Amino acid sequence: MTNEIHPQFKLNGIHFSKEGLKEVGYSLVKEGDPYEHAIGDFLLDWCNETPHISVRTSGSTGKPKQILLKKQHMVNSALATSKFFGLRPGDKALHCLPAEFIAGKMMLVRAMVLGLELDYLQPSSNPLELLSKRYDFCAMVPIQVANSLKKLNNIKTLIVGGAPISNALRTKLRSVDCEIYETYGMTETITHIAARKMGNIRSTEADAHFKVLPEINISQDKRSCLIIDAPHICEEIIMTNDVVRLISKNEFEWLGRYDNIINSGGIKLFPEQIESKLEETIPKPFFVTGLPDEDLGEKLVLIVEGVHDTQKLDRKLKELSNLEKFEVPKEIYGVPEFVFTPNNKIARKKTVQIALDRM
Repeated sequence: MTNEIHPQFKLNGIHFSKEGLKEVGYSLVKEGDPYEHAIGDFLLDWCNETPHISVRTSGSTGKPKQILLKKQHMVNSALATSKFFGLRPGDKALHCLPAEFIAGKMMLVRAMVLGLELDYLQPSSNPLELLSKRYDFCAMVPIQVANSLKKLNNIKTLIVGGAPISNALRTKLRSVDCEIYETYGMTETITHIAARKMGNIRSTEADAHFKVLPEINISQDKRSCLIIDAPHICEEIIMTNDVVRLISKNEFEWLGRYDNIINSGGIKLFPEQIESKLEETIPKPFFVTGLPDEDLGEKLVLIVEGVHDTQKLDRKLKELSNLEKFEVPKEIYGVPEFVFTPNNKIARKKTVQIALDRM
């Protein structure tokens, strides 16, 4: 059966059979804390006889929606993760992500399929704050990593996803004694299909590009966007909106989102690359985008959260040596508060509309 439970699987230190996990699921749904309800719901769904799981997408590139994933595909994803990162039965894993989304669900699947000893706790921005136990494997989002720097040496292998890792955080992670991987993936690919190793205190060399997991085939379309062919985890070929540069048949460089590209006077600008250059200069949440312009077609503008001296910030940006002339924003807009998606990503279109409404 697809959803059989590995005999070495433990949840918070206790062995459970499939029937036992059903009881745990019922208990968490009825009597657990709010964050445990999603864990309980998923355990009940996993242990039933239906072949699919309904999963909600994050809404980072559009409206959140429900999609169906095959349980067998989720098992296959867990096995690929095990092979890529060298996970073994009995390894200790920490679950600190919301179970409403695919990343949190897959931590449970990996544990049940691979026989990991999984401890879960309430998701927070500083999950290791009160922990002293050492773990072999954990998944976090960047904000959790940034707040856990002093304790990351308690984790052997850490995967990071859900949002870009800032250059400032990358620099800090070089002094950490932990194997850290930045991951690439989405709900439709059942979390990561590629990863790249980041440099640490023992090895200053980091992977320059993403390397795909086993049985993942990649190519590009006419837009230079990534195409993912992975029949063991997706029935259909996935046409992404991620612009990439293919390095080899199993490596790629991520450049940015196609739907974010700004065509300014015939020059294609990738907001993600410009934002990476600006992040150390602007401490507040910000992003760049394109707005219609009669002369350029689109003009590059900067949206910043909060009230700012835009003239002072404009002068500061023009003095940056790492910005090309065409990468300097033509205008700067302040927005009192950004709009965020349910998993804490900036909802760019809605936030831009707020800026335009204030003009």
